[in-house]
Amino acid sequence: MRVVLVVAGLSYMVFGLWVNVHPSGFFRLVRKDPLESTIMWQTIGLAAAAFGFGFLIASRAPFQHWALVLVGFLKSSLVLILSIASWLGGTLNATGFLLIAGDDLLCWIPLACILWTLLESHLGRPAQGDGMSLLDATAHYRLSTGESLRDAAEKETVCLVFLRHFGCTFTRKILRELETLKDETERHQARLVLVHMLVPGGEENYLPTRSGIARIADPRCELYRAFGLGKGGFWELFGPPVWIPLLVALVRGCGMGHLAGDGLQLPGAFLYHRDQILSAQRARTQADLPDLPRLFEGLPSPEAAEKLAS
Repeated sequence: MRVVLVVAGLSYMVFGLWVNVHPSGFFRLVRKDPLESTIMWQTIGLAAAAFGFGFLIASRAPFQHWALVLVGFLKSSLVLILSIASWLGGTLNATGFLLIAGDDLLCWIPLACILWTLLESHLGRPAQGDGMSLLDATAHYRLSTGESLRDAAEKETVCLVFLRHFGCTFTRKILRELETLKDETERHQARLVLVHMLVPGGEENYLPTRSGIARIADPRCELYRAFGLGKGGFWELFGPPVWIPLLVALVRGCGMGHLAGDGLQLPGAFLYHRDQILSAQRARTQADLPDLPRLFEGLPSPEAAEKLAS
């Protein structure tokens, strides 16, 4: 981690000094047409040198200076985007692209990995060990109405929707569609229960008032784990499969909020009845939302269930 930051810092400083000390030689390689004035690019070179100095400072204590790493990562991302656009637009040749964006291209993945490590250190890595069994967890955790999950599932099929943290765009999308989820669950004569990662009562700031939907507080994520839901990595949380659903949700006004729960935890949905998981949807990315019609597929319809019971 520290070596990457030192190398990135030195490369940025060398680039910035070269642009300022010998700008004419730099621009003969970079542009197809000469510039009358190089002052703007020399200023950008000085800014790059400043970023390099910031990386050298951050290399001494990356956890303490995480903000410098984040700003450097954002700078590299923007430079790559602009350089690729200029290259494709014909205003920057291939040599110029490598000179301007080469160090950012090499540093982008290491910087992303460093930020991910810092995020994991703050939120906690995936739990190790066996954890609670499914039967123990369902007997231990209680609904907001008082009974244990195991007792509730003895009476009727419980549709468990495990949420990500309440600031997540996709959690906010689920909460906007609670009535639809509730109606679909009741149509199959099941009971909708939400599982969240806050302390009991903490969810009341995020759920619609008088929703009438039972909740289970699982701040230690033990129930999540008992149902086979793990933590997400960089790909599951920020990879390409998330980009389009995230954009669609943001356009529809779901927005983003502050972190309220474990930011690494993946969601899921289950049908649970009499100590058995009847159907499961374990999210592969944070963008996977509960699909209740598919979750209930393969189960007897309410009418068929009544005939079998009679």
